[in-house]
Amino acid sequence: MTTSINTRALALEMLMAINEEGQYSHLVLRDVLDKYQYLSKQERAFLTRLTEGTVERRITLDYVIDQFSKTKVRKMKPLIRNLLRMSVYQMMYMDAVPDAAVCNEAVKLAKKRGFSGLSGFVNGVLRSVSRGWSEVSFPNEQVRYSIPEWMISEWMDDYGKEKTNEILEAFSKETKLTVRTNCKRCTPEELCKMLAKEGVKTEPIPGLSYAFALSGVDYLAGLSAFEQGLFYVQDVSSMMVAETAAPKQGDYVIDVCAAPGGKSTHMAELLNGTGMVEARDLTEYKVELIEENRIRHGLDNMRSVQMDATVEDPKSHRKADVLVCDLPCSGLGVIGRKTDIRYKMTEEKAHDLATLQRQILSVVYDYVKPGGTLLYSTCTIRREENEENVDWFLRRHPDFSLETQRQMFPGEVGNDGFFLAKLIRSRDE
Repeated sequence: MTTSINTRALALEMLMAINEEGQYSHLVLRDVLDKYQYLSKQERAFLTRLTEGTVERRITLDYVIDQFSKTKVRKMKPLIRNLLRMSVYQMMYMDAVPDAAVCNEAVKLAKKRGFSGLSGFVNGVLRSVSRGWSEVSFPNEQVRYSIPEWMISEWMDDYGKEKTNEILEAFSKETKLTVRTNCKRCTPEELCKMLAKEGVKTEPIPGLSYAFALSGVDYLAGLSAFEQGLFYVQDVSSMMVAETAAPKQGDYVIDVCAAPGGKSTHMAELLNGTGMVEARDLTEYKVELIEENRIRHGLDNMRSVQMDATVEDPKSHRKADVLVCDLPCSGLGVIGRKTDIRYKMTEEKAHDLATLQRQILSVVYDYVKPGGTLLYSTCTIRREENEENVDWFLRRHPDFSLETQRQMFPGEVGNDGFFLAKLIRSRDE
């Protein structure tokens, strides 16, 4: 079927961009789905799962392919290795696709892309994999879960074997799409009714009356409720930042690394039209993302500002009732949604980010007024970036005290692993 072949060709193009050019998987997929809006719901679902799944399971797929190919994956032509990966993924994880069809479509794609001379190789490897992959035993958790060894080793040291296995299992499960209602514009009940009319099912989130898990969504940006800014896509664990910070009516909030604006818009909505949320970020592009969300959500008590968090802003000293420091991090808590983080992040990069977090905290902490709140958060599950940074900060700034600290693991609160700490500055004597 022509559309099926074209869908696989699109998936192959995306895998080349992600795996060979280093582009971010969620951005590549978003751009393609936006461009090909005319694809059927079934084709879009197939395209999404095939692309995301192949990226997610890359270590596992490469191990399996290497068991049946004389040429190892790392030595193959880039297009051929990505073609084999996506084909083996279909065999191993997509039961609805017959292996024979997978082989035939792969051979056609190889020829179409100018690799006729390697079509026999592609066919031979895939047919061997089809006959024998179920007998392959995985040597360790790295191959079984397709997670780099350094991450697993660190989690083992920090959280123990049982918790590490829970983390790995959570990352291998399908994530839910969760949203929070923009209560400034509609009630949760009104949002549910509107989404139902567009064929979207909503599932309540316990403890958060404004939050829902959605299912039956084809093209998110095409939903009328999305266009009208009636909800914001956000993981439940991330919603805990505003919930924990608990801004009061009339508060002045500074969010120093705010893009794309989820936590800032949440804060502004909780202020119910009072106070002001100043959402800052480093680049013009990021500030544009924040401003786009501010406008779409109709928030007049929020402004978007371009500012480098590592550079001191004397005008902000002791002005913020709430300072939100959701800082750049290794992102290991969102591996379930941003699958290529597992390959892009290294131990060295993660350590450098922990250093950057301390640098930013050292600059912005004095923006908190006496009696005010500093909310520190990351979307990772690394002690160095989380508990150790909080301990480091408190040793240097005894005028702050820890009110609450929480490490949320993937699947525990929402989909993502997330950390937050609420620090209170003492009042001047």
